[in-house]
This record gives sequence, C-alpha cells and structure tokens, in this order.
Amino acid sequence: MEEENGGLVVQSLIETVNEIASISDYRCAVKKQYCNLARRLKLLTPMLEEIRDSKDSIIPQQTLKALVSLKQALDSAKDLLKFGSEGSKIYMVLEREQIMNKYHEVTAKLEQALSGISYESLDISDEVKEQVELVLSQFRRAKGRADDTDVELYEDLLSLYNKTDDSAKDLAVLRRLSEKLQLLGIADLTQESLALHEMVAATGGDPGENIEKMSMLLKKIKDFVQTENPNLDAPAREKNLPPSGSGQAFADGSHKTPVIPDDFRCPISLELMNDPVIVSTGQTYERSCIEKWLEVGHDTCPKTLQKLTSAALTPNYVLRSLIAQWCEANGIEPPKRPSSSGSNKTVSTCSPAERAKTEILLHKLASGSLEDQRSAAGEIRLLAKRNADNRVAIAEAGAIPLLVGLLSTPDSRTQEHAITALLNLSICEENKGSIVSAGAVPGIVHVLKKGSMEARENAAATLFSLSVVDENKVTIGSLGAIPPLVTLLSEGTQRGKKDAATALFNLCIYQGNKGKAVRAGVVPTLMRLLTETGGGMVDEAMAILAILASHSEGKAIIGAAEAVPVLVEVIRNGSPRNRENAAAVLVHLCSGDQKHLVEAQEHGVMGPLVDLAQNGTDRGKRKAQQLLERISRFFEQQKHTQAQIEAHIQQPQPPTVANSGDS
Repeated sequence: MEEENGGLVVQSLIETVNEIASISDYRCAVKKQYCNLARRLKLLTPMLEEIRDSKDSIIPQQTLKALVSLKQALDSAKDLLKFGSEGSKIYMVLEREQIMNKYHEVTAKLEQALSGISYESLDISDEVKEQVELVLSQFRRAKGRADDTDVELYEDLLSLYNKTDDSAKDLAVLRRLSEKLQLLGIADLTQESLALHEMVAATGGDPGENIEKMSMLLKKIKDFVQTENPNLDAPAREKNLPPSGSGQAFADGSHKTPVIPDDFRCPISLELMNDPVIVSTGQTYERSCIEKWLEVGHDTCPKTLQKLTSAALTPNYVLRSLIAQWCEANGIEPPKRPSSSGSNKTVSTCSPAERAKTEILLHKLASGSLEDQRSAAGEIRLLAKRNADNRVAIAEAGAIPLLVGLLSTPDSRTQEHAITALLNLSICEENKGSIVSAGAVPGIVHVLKKGSMEARENAAATLFSLSVVDENKVTIGSLGAIPPLVTLLSEGTQRGKKDAATALFNLCIYQGNKGKAVRAGVVPTLMRLLTETGGGMVDEAMAILAILASHSEGKAIIGAAEAVPVLVEVIRNGSPRNRENAAAVLVHLCSGDQKHLVEAQEHGVMGPLVDLAQNGTDRGKRKAQQLLERISRFFEQQKHTQAQIEAHIQQPQPPTVANSGDS
C-alpha cells in the first residue's frame, strides 16, 4: 500500500511539473521572475522520473511526507504561474508588491519542501542529485531578493487614473502603456477584459475599488488603441470607417472614429456588439464572448455575478436594430449577423415519442381535411412556442413548407395558426433561412393584406423576425411587404402598430427599402403617430423618421410634412433617445435648406438644443452641437449681409451738378 501511495504521489508530481512546463507568455510585470521559477521547476523532472522508474520502489515514510509537501508547493506554484500567464496585465502592475509577496511565499514553500527530502535515501543518480542541489541553492538565493520594478509603468497607470489636463501628455502615456503592456490589438484587449471579469467572479460579485479602477484604465487604453489603429485586429464590421463624405471629417481633413455608446458594447469584450444575446439575468452580451465564458465552466452572469438559471441565449433583436441604426447614423456599415455554419447547427434533443407525435401532425397538415389541417396547425403553433427543441424538431421534420402552403387558405383560423406557427419557428436562428427559402414571404404578405387582425399582427412580427438576417431585408422589401406594413401601422390595433413599426424599422436599415417606405406613405402616418394624444408610438415613429431622413426622398417628404415644430417639441420634452433622434432628423432637414433653420429658430429651438448639447446622449450632444453651429453661422451671415446693405444705403451720394445752361 505504501509502495502504491508513493508511486501515485510521484506520478502526480511529474504531471504537475509537465503542466507548469506548458504555461508560457508571462505578463511583462512578472516575466523575469516567473520564467526563472518555471525553468527551475522543470529541472526537477529528471529526479521525479528516476524515482518513478527506480527498482527500489519503496519510498521512506519521511521522504514521502516531504514529497507530499512538494506536491502542495508545486500546486501553489502552478496557480501562481497560471495567473502570471492569464491574469490581468494592469492588475500585475498596480498590485506588483502583493504579487511579488505571493511569489516569495511560494518560492519559500518550494525551498522548504525540497530541503526536507532525503536524497541519499532515494535511488537517483549523482548527476540528478547535483541538479536538484543547484535548483535548491537557486531558490535559497532568490528568497527575499528584491527585483527592480518598472516604476515608469506604475506611475503612468496612476497618472492616467488621476487624469491630467495635458491631452498631449495623456496620449504619450497611453501609447507607452499600450506598448509596454502589449495591449496593441483587439485580441489583447479582449483577453485583458476577460481576465478582469475572472477577478470579479473570484470576489463573489463585489469588484471593489481597485478592480473598478482597472476597468476604467482598460477602457481608456482600448479607446486610444482603436482611435490610433482603427483597422488593427478589428473585426470586419469595425473596418468600415466613415467615407470621406460622411460628415465625420474635420477641418484638417482627418477622420475620427465615433465613440461607441456603452449600451452597445459587450460588457466582457468592450466591443461593439455584432450578435447581442440576452442571458437569464436579463443582461446582454456578444454571443461569442458569453459562449466562451460559459464554456470554461462559469455558471454566473459576468456583470451581476448572479447564478444563471439556464444557459439559454436569446437574441436581442431590438438592440441589434438600434446598433444598426447607430452605425448608419455614423457612416459605418451595420454589423452583419454571422451566418449559421453546419458545425454550429442546433440539433433537437426531442425523444422518439415526441418526434412520432410531430410526424402525425405533419400527416394531418398534408391531408386534404380542413379540420385536420386546422387542429394540426394549432398544435404545432403551441409546440413551437413551448421551447427551442420543439422548434428545431418541427423544422427538421419538414413542417415549414406545409405551413407556408396554408397561408393562402380561405379558412381564417387555419391561416392564423399557420402564420403564428411560422412566427414561433422563426425564433430559432437556423429556421429563418429555411422559412424564406420555402417561399414564405409572398404568403406572409398575403396574410398581411387579407388576414384577420390577429393574423396581420403576427405576419408583421414574422417579417420583423426574418428581417434580422441582412439578406432577408432585400427579399422582403422586393416582394411587396412594405405597403401593407404601412397600412397596418396606420389602422392596426396598438399591438399591430408596434409589430408593423418594428418590422419597418428593421427593413429600412437597408438603404433600398427607404424609398419604398416613403412612396408607400409612411411619413404622414409617422407624423400623425407623433402628435396623437396618448398614442404611445412616439419612440417607434421617431426611430423610423431618423432612418428615413438620411434618404433624399425621405428628407423631402418629411420637410414638406411641416415636421419642424413637432421635432422642436420632441427636442424640448421628449425622452433622451427621442430627443437624439429628433435632433438627427433636424440636422438632415437643415442640411442645404435654410428655411428649416429659420423655422426651427422661430419655434424656440435654441434653448432645448443648448440643454441637449449639455445633457443629452453622446449622439444627441453631437447632433445638437451641429445644429447650434449651423444656426450660429447662418445668422452671422444674415447679420453680415444686413450690415453690408445698410452701409450701402447710408453711403453719401455724389452731389447733383446744376445744368450750366440754366439761368
């Protein structure tokens, strides 16, 4: 038994040293010390292998205890080195004293454990004994040794946190920090952000002042890196910088990358979100980042540290649309949703009995019996609403083409069931493409025009769900969906108006659909919704107007609809997002058309604009500032022109010369 225990201890020691040998890329603040520590520990491998392979396999009890102590010390060293490779770079600079205290504590444990081994009692070669003695002497010399620290790096981080009024100095500090900390690309910055989140998780949810300080420093460095190198390591969506005519140019001809609103950044990576998803706590993250977080074994929400009740990720379509709108407003190509690859395809985990039930329902759908079709469509509608597994299984069984065929049925109840079943199935990402490929859009448009109010509402909601995929926006717009959506926006129930508005908003992100919406008469409808008392559609109407105002036809129709007084009122009394959108619309209207500037000024826009420039959202502040500058320039020109006219009038005229022939 003792022999067996000794063999297990030695084997576990070898495995731990091998794990240590596999750790690399230590952070700059601890690189020298940690590389030395790892190198020394790797030198123990020959000794451990000789003990394992020794003919005298019984290890003395005292030596076995020392080897157990060595195992504990090696485990501590492995944790220390792993943190030195994967931990926060910023933390290791700011808390270097604490880190080095831990390092010396670990080296002391290792030195004590190695000193306790009786090498004479072990069957190992003289060369290996000499090598271990060398390692032991190195640990003794390293004990308590004070190493030089990078004082400049530490002071740079402190000065950045405490801020300075010298922006040029701050830029120099940021440049040094990004280079010394090797935070030079998106991958580096994302890894640092993940490391900080790991530390928050380790605190049990209370990040503490230091971690909050580090998060702030990381955000400053990240903003600097992205401004200096907008294309470096950036995903494709971030390389679409504003073109030269996008309005982002400055007087010196340079271009400034717009600051991403915090709500649009993933809390983990601090990146603009491309595929935002909601976790069970209600927080939103970039899909790839939260998936990595979950894959490594975490079961908590990174931001709130609450325990996740499930690992389900729900697409945040509304936020994705808002991000797309912001991108367009800032001259950046909206982020494209990643296409579903075969390797990521969702597979149903339904039982054989559940699959058999689905097959029976499909046989009913395909039958010529109206009663069977109605009842089967109703059951599929409920099953598809219940959970993701059902949605996958129903689609896999081939239900989508059969449901599409029922969209044109004259039976209104069957039609309602069919369109609602397709709506529920479309929640699954993989099913969106299958529904469009099955030729569903003309049938959905038919329901939108001719169906009951419930069916029309669900048809609009289905179009919104499908239009999340960029290529579907083109298909849906080209197949005549926009005019009936505008009609539903005008005459539907409150829910119908909301469904139509969200679908129109998403479709109009695609430039080619804007003209279609304007020609379908959406602008007068939106203006009416803005002025309805208690209508509850101001948010949606304002968001759609902000998109349409960037289109030449949209701008002309909005200007002709006497929109300026309404926009001024929204800037004065609206919600932060609506004030921002109203200012954005007014910027477009006043571009090249001075009569709208005059009208806005006459309706008292100056005060609300000043307030928006000081207290609005980031985009709202920029739009308000643009308008204030345009109004100021316009009235300066007016004053200058008026002064020239008055000067000309007051200029003395030459005296009239009398006719010399008069007497």
